[in-house]
Amino acid sequence: MRYVREFKGFAGIRIEADDIGSGFDPAVVLLHSPGQTRGDWEAVALALREAGRHAINIDLRGHGGSEWPEDGRYDFAALVEDVRAVLSQMRTRPVVVAAGVSGWIAAAALAEDDATLAAGLVLVDLPEADAALAEPAGAATGFDTRFFERFDAREAAQGFAANPPAFSIPLLVIDGGEQRVSLPIAEAVTIENGSLDRTESFNAVLLDFLERKQPRFVPEFREGSDARTFRDALGCFATGVTIITAMDADGKPIGLTANSFTSVSLDPPLLLVCVANNAGSAPVLRTADRFAVNVLQIGQQPTSNRFAGKGEDRFANTPWEVGEFGTPVLTGSLSSFECARDALHEGGDHFILVGRVLKAMFEPRRDPLLYFRGKYRRLHFA
Repeated sequence: MRYVREFKGFAGIRIEADDIGSGFDPAVVLLHSPGQTRGDWEAVALALREAGRHAINIDLRGHGGSEWPEDGRYDFAALVEDVRAVLSQMRTRPVVVAAGVSGWIAAAALAEDDATLAAGLVLVDLPEADAALAEPAGAATGFDTRFFERFDAREAAQGFAANPPAFSIPLLVIDGGEQRVSLPIAEAVTIENGSLDRTESFNAVLLDFLERKQPRFVPEFREGSDARTFRDALGCFATGVTIITAMDADGKPIGLTANSFTSVSLDPPLLLVCVANNAGSAPVLRTADRFAVNVLQIGQQPTSNRFAGKGEDRFANTPWEVGEFGTPVLTGSLSSFECARDALHEGGDHFILVGRVLKAMFEPRRDPLLYFRGKYRRLHFA
């Protein structure tokens, strides 16, 4: 399947792309270098389709079929926001493949929340920061020549080179025989005279990376097989993040991070949490008459990490107070529930602690800290 697809870029500008392949296959977004058009990626897009991939081959603003903005915004920041806008309109998180200076654009677009927008990043012939200025020589037809009068990525590229982001998604750098840029990467491949020429060798390297980092098959778990696959499947259920707290027999606060939390009943008001048997705080929570569930907001990610780790005084650097019913309540949480123990059930390597809610408080102006597939996430408003 193939058709022309339109996206809304920065400030509503129309971004045009070739949509090649089935939407049920893993997606790959292709970004040509400034001065080219999506036609330069045509052969790669078709090879991706033949390999069972869904290729989205994009024209940058002012290039090919994409809109030439009336305000002449061809600056680096505008292109970065174009990429972010396009990725936010994708139905799934794609692997982004970007050539030349577009590599710096893609890196900037994914620097802060890469795992939210993309499943991987491939940088092809990324130029040195000092040379990150698009050159009009040999440029393809069908783009606005004013682009080169206004576009210069050197300052942004120099900033990235000096303090490169630590991407959490798989990252591959492909170059054509010149080691141009040093980044904290998982992989780097050199193809002599073959990167920007889109040779069969390039396609082979790209497809090998995709097969390993974004496989087409659906992982399966069956009883008795790899427990990691089971855990990964459970991680596909997005949750909030909580910290369960209580007082030990000596009156000292204890707590741990947990995302296995749910409501049980409105009348009577019941909730439950699942606690690992080997957790350091498990013995106290097994016997506590009272406990609290603190639902975390986006600014409490460091607190979540602190209560999930070991060897640190978790409460020393965490604002908290003793609640009305004697449980530790973390100040500034999205919501908190002070509970009396109602029941405890064994559940394999966890136990299920059911609490009767004595008091609940919440802050309606905050956003939740989310957790999905092993990573923290932010709430996205459609």
